[in-house]
Amino acid sequence: MTPDAESALPSANHAARTYKYYDLILAAFVTVLICTNFISAPKRVTIGTFTFGAGVLFFPITYLFGDILTEVYGYARSRRVVWAGFVAIVFASFLSWVVLKLPPEATWQAKGNQAAWETVFGNSHRIVLGSILGFFFGEFVNSFVMAKMKIRTKGRHLWMRTIGSTIAGEAADSAIFYPIAWLGVWEPDKIWTVLVANYCLKVGWEVLATPLTYKIVGALKRAEHEDYYDYGTNFTPFSLDT
Repeated sequence: MTPDAESALPSANHAARTYKYYDLILAAFVTVLICTNFISAPKRVTIGTFTFGAGVLFFPITYLFGDILTEVYGYARSRRVVWAGFVAIVFASFLSWVVLKLPPEATWQAKGNQAAWETVFGNSHRIVLGSILGFFFGEFVNSFVMAKMKIRTKGRHLWMRTIGSTIAGEAADSAIFYPIAWLGVWEPDKIWTVLVANYCLKVGWEVLATPLTYKIVGALKRAEHEDYYDYGTNFTPFSLDT
């Protein structure tokens, strides 16, 4: 669709559409989100004198997915994917907590396996809460800004929308996560330094990924015969309607 009378119709027609790749993108989004939080996040990487969490390298991929989903399928379908990711990460956090709390087998524990699992998967409740809330609000800010900018720019300057929405979304994510996770644990100066450094890394990642975003968006629009504009969309996060 293009920004004409047809794309301004109520969302009923949009809801009735079926797509070839939407479900695959949803699955990929959830997979990246869970892997980032439970595999790469606990590890710290040092390059030169700069140290950062390994998750910073991969978490921005979720914003790339968010941009692609909103650009091609619209805010409402992107919203469903964010909710799927939110439920998945909440369930995975609960499952991880339950498994760690179960009494370990004596021989397995004697080999230090319990301690190793707690190190990798035993994030504090504050880190888990900050991560979940930061993701939730950051992704919705990203999709909202992306959709609104598409209308304002009449579909031009995709690079401006992808980078601008990521700047806003990552700012919301970082502003929520770091104070919840580390305030009172780290000195305020350290929190601010880490926040700004990681924020710049994530936004820079999005800038570098712009050519890839263009290719994926173009290919999906052609394959799905869709280029949705969010005229008349209800932008509340608290809905699953498409």
